[in-house]
Amino acid sequence: MSLSRAPRRTLLAVGTLSAALALSACGSDTNGKSGGGGGTNFVTNTGGISTVAKGDRVAANKIAGETLEGERLDVADFKGKVVVLNLWGSWCGPCRAEAPHFAKVAKDLKPKGVEFVGLNTRDFEKDKPLAFEADYGIPYPSLYDPAGKIILSGFPKGSLVPQGIPTTIVLDKDGKIAARSLMALDDKKLRSMIEPLLAEK
Repeated sequence: MSLSRAPRRTLLAVGTLSAALALSACGSDTNGKSGGGGGTNFVTNTGGISTVAKGDRVAANKIAGETLEGERLDVADFKGKVVVLNLWGSWCGPCRAEAPHFAKVAKDLKPKGVEFVGLNTRDFEKDKPLAFEADYGIPYPSLYDPAGKIILSGFPKGSLVPQGIPTTIVLDKDGKIAARSLMALDDKKLRSMIEPLLAEK
């Protein structure tokens, strides 16, 4: 290995870590403003939910890894279904507020072809997020992503990318990024992101 390459690798690692730390802010975007980078074709309504027209959507990158329970999970296996990705941490107040709504909607819509997957981040031990899932009766798996590596690599630049915790991103039946919310969601708002995608042919 060349010595000249070592500093570049160190800088890249520091940059990745900084991005992961920036993503860890626990808050909500209540004014409905959001962005996904230059050249995006999405619309944000007054409820703070961004959507992308079917013809303008891009596919998510690989979102796969080990769940909190130690199982392997690859979101690509759910192609053909609507997939709800919820970024959360046990330390996050708004995540606790929305958890009962996610548990209920996940149970209600699973028979209709909707899969929920959590992306647990910034929990550096599994005991607290596992207790969180038990406390709120979360019926779906969460990928364990303490350093945010899956989150940082899973969403293409220029798409509706995560910008905080909690973030909810919904993939259409083709695995393309269709909607995003940067705030805690109640039952009604969560369903409003999912149901139009279920209706798509």
